Amino acid sequence: MNTNAYLALTSGGCLNTKLKGTFYFVLIATFLSLISCEKVIQLNLNNTTPRVVIEADIYDHAGPYYIRISKSVNFDQSSIYPPVTGARVELSDNSGQFEVLTETVSGTYLTKGFRGIPGRTYQLSVRTGNESFQASAVMPYAVKPDSIYFSVSPFSGDKVTTIRFTDPPLMKNYYRLIYIVNNVQIKAIYVLDDELLQGATISYSLMPRGYDINLENGSNVVVWLESIDQNVYEYYRTAVTEGGQSASPSNPVSNISNGALGYFNACSERKISRIVGK
Repeated sequence: MNTNAYLALTSGGCLNTKLKGTFYFVLIATFLSLISCEKVIQLNLNNTTPRVVIEADIYDHAGPYYIRISKSVNFDQSSIYPPVTGARVELSDNSGQFEVLTETVSGTYLTKGFRGIPGRTYQLSVRTGNESFQASAVMPYAVKPDSIYFSVSPFSGDKVTTIRFTDPPLMKNYYRLIYIVNNVQIKAIYVLDDELLQGATISYSLMPRGYDINLENGSNVVVWLESIDQNVYEYYRTAVTEGGQSASPSNPVSNISNGALGYFNACSERKISRIVGK
């Protein structure tokens, strides 16, 4: 190999080594500069403006009915919502019923003679300070549970409560179930519709959903089967989707106007109960 060729090869090799070194140096320097210039982004979860929360249920049986009004709280605060006092709360229906509710304790408003009748449309009006809120709900006809029974879950080995009822044909129906064991309501949300079950006999199992439900022999189990309208169904369905169990934290879809949280539920309900082991 001649001298010029040797020099060319050796100088080329040396040049490649220098280029590689320069490349790694630039890469490391760029990485360090990115680290040194990184900004810490802080999410502001605590400065949300409090919103009015309304929780209202009226039924197809004699009252009184209770409507609770409170304010939402910031993310890092306790889940005790401050009550809204001094509000004007009105209930009416499309058949001429009208009543102004009385505040009994702070934030809780009570009916006297108002009565829910299936098939009627109900309106709720709330005024507090400079804000006003309205909601409307149709009260469906009641669906009676046929039976309640207990079985063993193949997944956990625990006893599970199942309620059976017959869905009315030729109409869209929405249901909410309230599950009570030994006089304690299970806070899980249970809702369903009849989209795939029109006119069918429905067997619905009340799964624990993260709650400790111990069904022993002698336990008293009560299930309320509520027939609700579509807007109330959407409220509870989205509450389940977002993982919330109350109006404020999960912010489910509300049927109340003007940005209020919560729901107005005009429902008919029937109860069924049974003692485990009997």
